[in-house]
Amino acid sequence: MIKKLTLFALLIISNTASFAQLGVDKETFTRADSLRGFMSPLRTCYDINYYHLDVKFDIPDKSISGNVLFKFTATTDFDKLQFDLFSNLNVEKVIYKGQELPYTREFNAVFVTFPKPIEKGSKDEFTVYYSGHPTIAKRAPWDGGVEYNVDSLGHPWVSTACQGMGASVWWPNKDQQEDEVDSALISISVPTGLKDVSNGRLRKVTKLKDGYTRFDWFVSNPINNYDIEANIGDYAHYSDTYNGEKGKLTMDFWPLSYNLDKAKKQWGANAKRMLEAFEYWFGPYPFYEDGYKLIESHHLGMEHQSGTAYGNHYQNGYLGRDLSGTGWGLKWDFIVVHESGHEWFGNNITSKDLGDMWIHESFTNYSESLFIEKFYGKQAGQEYVHGTRLLINNDRPIVGPYNVNKEGSSDMYYKGGNLLNMIRTIINNDEKWRSILRGLNKTFYHQTVTYDDIINYICDQSGINLKPVFDQYLHYRNLPILEFMVDRKGKLAVRWQADAKGFNMPVRVKMKGGEYQFIKPTTRFTPVEMEGLTKDNLEADTFNYYIGVLVD
Repeated sequence: MIKKLTLFALLIISNTASFAQLGVDKETFTRADSLRGFMSPLRTCYDINYYHLDVKFDIPDKSISGNVLFKFTATTDFDKLQFDLFSNLNVEKVIYKGQELPYTREFNAVFVTFPKPIEKGSKDEFTVYYSGHPTIAKRAPWDGGVEYNVDSLGHPWVSTACQGMGASVWWPNKDQQEDEVDSALISISVPTGLKDVSNGRLRKVTKLKDGYTRFDWFVSNPINNYDIEANIGDYAHYSDTYNGEKGKLTMDFWPLSYNLDKAKKQWGANAKRMLEAFEYWFGPYPFYEDGYKLIESHHLGMEHQSGTAYGNHYQNGYLGRDLSGTGWGLKWDFIVVHESGHEWFGNNITSKDLGDMWIHESFTNYSESLFIEKFYGKQAGQEYVHGTRLLINNDRPIVGPYNVNKEGSSDMYYKGGNLLNMIRTIINNDEKWRSILRGLNKTFYHQTVTYDDIINYICDQSGINLKPVFDQYLHYRNLPILEFMVDRKGKLAVRWQADAKGFNMPVRVKMKGGEYQFIKPTTRFTPVEMEGLTKDNLEADTFNYYIGVLVD
């Protein structure tokens, strides 16, 4: 997902930019937070294999009703488990082998007790029936839930967007990122005359007897809970194909009916260029079996797997603006590129804990500059990522607290993108860097990962211990300072001022008019081994390095 910019930031693009968080900032956490974010034994006891959502939207009443089938494999012996559903929605009954199960509720968690222990390794299932008025999105996708709108012709236009908040805001599920469901059938019933567009491939459309029509969409790949979507409206449809690394990829486009011509003009070329760039940098699109879709939404956009939500009003840039201030951001449609980039980082590779959402957002932010590089050259891509520094706050750590469903600073976007550009600069081998990005998507294909998984992989593949660098930029808000001084012998010395233990980031410096060379400072002053370099003629590479420089 992309961060919301204030009107001032959008107009001025200055360092006073302000961003909305996915959740509300708070310094203390409650049991409700732990129930939502912690993988307790009542969650780890079962591995979710399959969901069938069968949900009816009563649009005039702004209510939903239906049921969800859970199919799972027991990972240990147990007789009690937890699933999640927001407390403002009613659990009507839980059915297991034809009988109702007893359950209790605490905050947004539901605890179900089975009549006898379920043995480790066994496959089983239960169905939750529910109804109620789901949380209405205040400003999707940042403050999400179910979004009720009408299009310009007065037709109902309804969608879901729930990253961070959680999919249990509108349907019962095991609501955390660590255990992705292997496949899912999404059945959405809507008033006849409207269409629903969800993830995966449309299997069947059934006209029901009560004035409703059901649309059945099947997702054959593992998927995040928050990615599962409903988009209800007066949609048109057209299709295309892309000849990609794994063969022909189907491309389906769902604009509102009166925007069909705009969509054909804006979407196709942008989407194909995106696929060309990201398959080059990251490897094959990760969900060929489910296809690629763009779906018009009232909100700005969301990375719903195999069904990207799009609300950028058929224009280039971020709502027509360049976030970098360089001009490069106006040469492509921001939402097509950014939200689709999440198919690789966020959907293919998913963080186990929301505290590591930087894995989704830092790489996807950086993907924007790689897209530019593919078509306009490396310098253009680096100018773009450098320009986005004006949007960095340095307010708090990028990594959030674990086990409480809480993300870190919004700096995971622009500071995270600049961090990855620095890592590339340090590695100093563009083919190696590309192989690392592709290798991440191959090694962790359709997997959930931790901080250590990503950092260790990059260190191992690069042959460089980059852990202190990641530590400084992800766990601390302060920038490292590259400090130069003249020692008692009149020689130039250098050190890093940093928070991270053992910080020793290699950095490029040069004499004015010369070529950059790498030096390797530590947190202790050491002589600079560059002949002729003085405090008066030195230049540090602050274009590719997001650092402070102090010359005493």
